[in-house]
Amino acid sequence: MPYLTTSDDVKLYYEEAGEGTPIVFVHEFGGDLRSWEPQMRYFSRRYRCIAFAARGYTPSDVPDDIEQYSQAIAARDIRDVLDALKIDRAHIVGLSMGGFATLHFGLDYADRARSLVVAGAGYGAEKEFEAYFREVSLEVAKQFDTQGAPQFAKTYSLAASRIAFQVKDPRGWLEFATMLGEHSARGSALTMRGVQARRPSIYDLDARLKAMTVPTLVVVGDEDDHCLQPGIFLKRTVPASGLVVMPKTGHTLNLEEPALFNQHIAEFLAMVENNRWLPRDSRAVPAQIMKTS
Repeated sequence: MPYLTTSDDVKLYYEEAGEGTPIVFVHEFGGDLRSWEPQMRYFSRRYRCIAFAARGYTPSDVPDDIEQYSQAIAARDIRDVLDALKIDRAHIVGLSMGGFATLHFGLDYADRARSLVVAGAGYGAEKEFEAYFREVSLEVAKQFDTQGAPQFAKTYSLAASRIAFQVKDPRGWLEFATMLGEHSARGSALTMRGVQARRPSIYDLDARLKAMTVPTLVVVGDEDDHCLQPGIFLKRTVPASGLVVMPKTGHTLNLEEPALFNQHIAEFLAMVENNRWLPRDSRAVPAQIMKTS
């Protein structure tokens, strides 16, 4: 089994397939590297694809110190993956928790990013729900600790934003829920407390995001309510960004609609590779409705 070691001596398990320009996939809280299988199979035909299990997710290490879990560390782990695999720059694709890590990677290590795909990133970002999100994150961590992953996965997998997935693809949703129940309960609790509950709102990153020039694709589902407005905010704030809103789709975008997700990502990567994913033209003034002179 292939492992790499981070700059703070945490072992991360990873898998790779294909050859060419590298893509690194960064998974969500409720998933793991297996969640990227539809993308690994599709994109490895043309790219070198890498997926890794975040710290706290077996078979990667599960550090027992909460100070070894944070948003900054999650972004640094992506850099450490690149360093360990001797990759100078890569396209980074992240979902939810992985989308936040991808966004922060673009802010902290812009010179290492060919592009960013920030999918389903928004939970806890809305200022009116910020305190509630932190409270519920700590409660989720408590339930992983007390009930264990197999039992609490039955509840967590039925969150409102997962229902669209269950309705349209019961077998796919059941596979997702089963894998969630196989996670380390301790790792999940520490990740929820150390990363999710403490990460800054993306609205607080306004100035840094306006200065970030990395080509960025933001992807949200229209039934993933707490990612819609943050997605629009990112589109309006990040200069070289585009926004895809996938219809009748919830939070688990890449599994719920794999063909559509892959199509949008493939088109985005092709445009980036050909230097055609450009910042918004300064003549397209957002406040303008019609031109009169």
